[in-house]
Amino acid sequence: MMSIAETILFFVAIAVVVGWLFVLLMHTVALLYGRYLMHRPVPQPDPENLHGVSILKPLTGVDPNLYKNLETFFNLQYPAYELLFSVQDENDPAIMVVQSLIQKYPKVDAKLFIGLRYVGPNGKINNMVRGYEAAKYDWIAISDSGISMRPDTLMNMVSYMKSDVGLVLQMPYTSHRKYGFASVYEQVYFGTFQARNSLSANAVGINCSTGMSCLFRKELLENVGGLQAFSKYLAEDFFICQEIVKQKYKTVLCSQPAMQNSGNCTVEHFHKRLIRWSQLRGAMLPHLIFLEPLSECMLMGVCISWAMDFLFSVSPMGVFLLHTLMWFLSDYFLLRIVENGPLPFSKFEFFVAWITREALAFWLSLRSHKNGVIQWRHKRYKVHWGGSVSEI
Repeated sequence: MMSIAETILFFVAIAVVVGWLFVLLMHTVALLYGRYLMHRPVPQPDPENLHGVSILKPLTGVDPNLYKNLETFFNLQYPAYELLFSVQDENDPAIMVVQSLIQKYPKVDAKLFIGLRYVGPNGKINNMVRGYEAAKYDWIAISDSGISMRPDTLMNMVSYMKSDVGLVLQMPYTSHRKYGFASVYEQVYFGTFQARNSLSANAVGINCSTGMSCLFRKELLENVGGLQAFSKYLAEDFFICQEIVKQKYKTVLCSQPAMQNSGNCTVEHFHKRLIRWSQLRGAMLPHLIFLEPLSECMLMGVCISWAMDFLFSVSPMGVFLLHTLMWFLSDYFLLRIVENGPLPFSKFEFFVAWITREALAFWLSLRSHKNGVIQWRHKRYKVHWGGSVSEI
């Protein structure tokens, strides 16, 4: 007969095995749904059924790729859209970039709003709110400054806006940039960890929203006070998605990923983004503080190795190596699905970036929970339970 301690360990081991099987299911769903969805051609709506789209582009400062990224929006193959650029103050160098593009493409309906209107602690919403209120179309797209679009991307997003859909998302990914290891590292993260979570969650209708590039019905936000109603959150994208679902509309992924193409690309800069996102997730969904680190490859590998040894006397080292190999291969094939073909870097570069990300995941998670203060651009915020923030 087992002692109390042995009984407790037995149930802990069973819980670990169940958790490992659940994560394995996430990998499988992401691969299958990614194979089905990503880069899939979709029928275009009839021309008479196409809605006009107002695209909000909040800008702060410039980077080496800003001009090239913004220019892609002036070349969208869509019959009725407007570009609503916004900057926070009249000294922002992004103003010259926008004005030069407006002069280069006079036939494109584009406007520039200078000066923010404070409606809450979220600086991005403060920057966008004037453009949002001036939008002449009922469908609104929000697109971050570092996003680059293909000519048919907006049409692709609109094609997924069915009558029962309120929000269309682009899954975050990155363009391949010539910035050495840092760019490969980012691409591997977004094509594996981020893609796995986004695809598996959206496949079963779980909110895994990211606001880098999205399209929604303006009326659904107006029903709850407009865009400014979400200014008390930094993760406004999550709460916008949550509110749209409450109004009995679906949120879906389109088949083209959001191509981030920022000219600022360093490992430290990227780590700061990861830490900020982890802090926000922990505030919105506190159980992730404990579950997210346990769902990472290395820590999960240690746990399942112990559990299999405890339950079945299977070699822990053998289990750990098999677990890691399965995870590695799953991520490799998922990245190829997101990339839509061969990787733009070598298998060795993929391995180094992958093992670096997995090895640092737990450390970055610990860093994110040292305190509840978030540094975003030049401002500091205190994060409160539930996701709201206050500026420090």
